[in-house]
Amino acid sequence: MVGSSDGNQSDDSSHFERGVDHIYEAFICPLTKEVMHDPVTLENGRTFEREAIEKWFKECRDSGRPPSCPLTSRELSSTDVSPSIALRNTIEEWRSRNDAAKLDIARQSLFLGNAETDILQALMHVRQICRTIRSNRHGVRNSQLIHMIIDMLKSSSHRVRYKALQTLQVVVEGDDESKAIVAEGDTVRTLVKFLSHEPSKGREAAVSLLFELSKSEALCEKIGSIHGALILLIGLTSSNSENVSIVEKADRTLENMERSEEIVRQMASYGRLQPLLGKLLEGSPETKLSMASFLGELPLNNDVKVLVAQTVGSSLVDLMRSGDMPQREAALKALNKISSFEGSAKVLISKGILPPLIKDLFYVGPNNLPIRLKEVSATILANIVNIGYDFDKVTLVSDNRVENLLHLISNTGPAIQCKLLEVLVGLTSCPKTVPKVVYAIKTSGAIISLVQFIEVRENDDLRLASIKLLHNLSPFMSEELAKALCGTAGQLGSLVAIISEKTPITEEQAAAAGLLAELPDRDLGLTQEMLEVGTFEKIISKVIGIRQGDIKGMRFVSPFLEGLVCILARITFVVNKEARAITFCREYNVASLFLHLLQSNGQDNIQMVSAMALENLSLESIKLTRMPDPPPLNYCGSIFSCMRKPHVVNGLCKIHQGICSLRETFCLVEGEAVEKLVALLDHENEKVVEAALAALSSLLEDGLDVEKGVKILDEAEGIPHILNVLRENRTERLTRRAVWMVERILRIEVIAREVAEEQTLSAALVDAFQNADYRTRQIAENALKHIDKIPNFSGIFPNMVPNMA
Repeated sequence: MVGSSDGNQSDDSSHFERGVDHIYEAFICPLTKEVMHDPVTLENGRTFEREAIEKWFKECRDSGRPPSCPLTSRELSSTDVSPSIALRNTIEEWRSRNDAAKLDIARQSLFLGNAETDILQALMHVRQICRTIRSNRHGVRNSQLIHMIIDMLKSSSHRVRYKALQTLQVVVEGDDESKAIVAEGDTVRTLVKFLSHEPSKGREAAVSLLFELSKSEALCEKIGSIHGALILLIGLTSSNSENVSIVEKADRTLENMERSEEIVRQMASYGRLQPLLGKLLEGSPETKLSMASFLGELPLNNDVKVLVAQTVGSSLVDLMRSGDMPQREAALKALNKISSFEGSAKVLISKGILPPLIKDLFYVGPNNLPIRLKEVSATILANIVNIGYDFDKVTLVSDNRVENLLHLISNTGPAIQCKLLEVLVGLTSCPKTVPKVVYAIKTSGAIISLVQFIEVRENDDLRLASIKLLHNLSPFMSEELAKALCGTAGQLGSLVAIISEKTPITEEQAAAAGLLAELPDRDLGLTQEMLEVGTFEKIISKVIGIRQGDIKGMRFVSPFLEGLVCILARITFVVNKEARAITFCREYNVASLFLHLLQSNGQDNIQMVSAMALENLSLESIKLTRMPDPPPLNYCGSIFSCMRKPHVVNGLCKIHQGICSLRETFCLVEGEAVEKLVALLDHENEKVVEAALAALSSLLEDGLDVEKGVKILDEAEGIPHILNVLRENRTERLTRRAVWMVERILRIEVIAREVAEEQTLSAALVDAFQNADYRTRQIAENALKHIDKIPNFSGIFPNMVPNMA
């Protein structure tokens, strides 16, 4: 009998000899050595397989030889052949009889209790029969052999299961009825299980069988309905550990299943998005609507958002422009989903999303968007405007669009108001567009209505958006905001309440603190209002809590703390006008806190503001210093008693000549703050240097003993640093402050002599004398006189007493 190339079993097994006719020699083609399918006879009576003898004749022609008989080697007069019909019929009858016998024997062997070798032999013969004569599949199907093969999938032997899968694949190939039989019951579920539980060869056979079944459209739904089938198949296509055949078959199976829109949607849910995008690009209007709608509901990671924007961004924008409201709605929701990431938003901008988006938002007339979809449009615009990408936002503030936004905010509900405010947040974050927004708000008086959103309690997002917007506006509209917040509506108290909430630090708290920090620090009325509502007590409690680690919030802690320190510092600007401010600063030891904050390395603004606050407090020290009580009157009892030494009081402040402390009189000397301020004079941020220099200059103010002040600076090794600030000439403000201090230092003759010959210092003073503002030039002239660079006998400027206060 004919040998098999499928497996290690041969057809001459004794078990299969019973009931099977042996092959007759006449059935064998002399060239192929196999049973013939289409026997033909030559003119000399020899019989061959048609395909084999035709190949022989071709080889003769190609080599230039005359046609000959392969067996006799004799030349033939003709290559004509005659079909051997009788022999062919005999072979077919023999084959049919033997195949029926083999199938009968296979049915007897395909039981789980039989020997593994018998089962494998039976499976091999079923495969051979199906491959040899396709019509015999009908016999396999009618004999219910398929069910017996399916039962072999329950075998404990990996090899039996593997061969059963191979056999089923051959049986169903090109035969929808066989596929339907295989798909009955739980067979497909078993195949899906094999995708994850079988060894590599078993997985390959299982996915190959699923691929054959998926060629039937009816069975695609069946496969897709099995729990986990799509996830496993998609996983196989992306697995680097699988062999190429498994990956290819899994991919082709999924491609067959893409005919079902429901399965395409499921695939998208599991990360295989390309089929859905393809249907959105090329499907019917109904299909595009279906796919866009599903895309709008699908969770997408950022990388996928970029892919979607690149692939179907233009199509979605086109749908958004269409006159069909369901299509516009589906497109808007999908665009909303993918516009929330910077990378995908950039792509959408390049695809032309902005013009139709703005039109949809502001257009009123036939076929305009309902308010619920205007909210989606506003959300998309907010997403795009708030990305870090620096695109041309100027078009968004032209043609009265800011005024239109403000009008919409006044005439819509909270949901869309929130998104429109977020659009304004984005526009006020851009240096090119913020002036237009500020102008529109100022001219329309909209600041009053915008401030009112601070008190919203039922919509946290709306309140957050309004506070972020006001925070962005505060550097440009600080006076207007201060006036609005000091009204009777309680918005100031609401801001303070937000800042005071006992939660991990939130974005809203950081924005609220930043907003209050930007308000005019010398506005006495606002500070008094803040004192009334207990602002400063709550602020200092928060600052201390953050410094002690009791208040958490890694993401927003830095901007929040910076805002709190700025708010707290404003009370130091009114200590000369408001008695409650002095009482508060004493009670809470505010000067000590700012002294500690000076050492907030890496937080320049906190260091700068702390130095400014210490300057403000230090300027009040001379008024607050308590003079010692005079000694008791001592009536002389004798002439010698009147000659005693005068009464000496120990422990007096070196500069204020009274009883001082950091807590009670805010004295920098008694608080040992001078060295810490001197250390900041080497700071790389000139604003920090200027603030530190200003605080130190409070020790040289009129009314104090300048010589003692200079001595204190000298003891703290501050004089070289101060002189160096002048030499560096970093900014005009810094130079002006440094010239003032250097002039006072040079009043001390010893120091003046020491630095008189130093060329760089003289050059710096000369430069200030020649190029600075009028006031600084006069001070520089006096400094140059101290080191004899200008004669003292004449003054260039009228007599004035310069002061930096």
